[in-house]
Amino acid sequence: MADALVVISLFLVAATATAAVLVRDPARQALVLSVLGLTLAVLFTVLQAPDVALSQLAVGSALTPLLILLSVRKVRRRGQRDAEGGDR
Repeated sequence: MADALVVISLFLVAATATAAVLVRDPARQALVLSVLGLTLAVLFTVLQAPDVALSQLAVGSALTPLLILLSVRKVRRRGQRDAEGGDR
């Protein structure tokens, strides 16, 4: 039973990682990256590494996607401001 959980978790990780690579929009990539972090946390939990799972949950599913979303937002705002002829 434990082997089946590992195989299912590995399949989910591979599927979400592939989805993260195939998505072209950076904002959507951040959301898929968050789901990838969740699936990795599940995999680490199944592999009996709860400390690594908690770290992955905090960093991989929350902080990294948040930083990517904030960066994308700032770049898009700067692009709009440059298109409007702003000085900054």
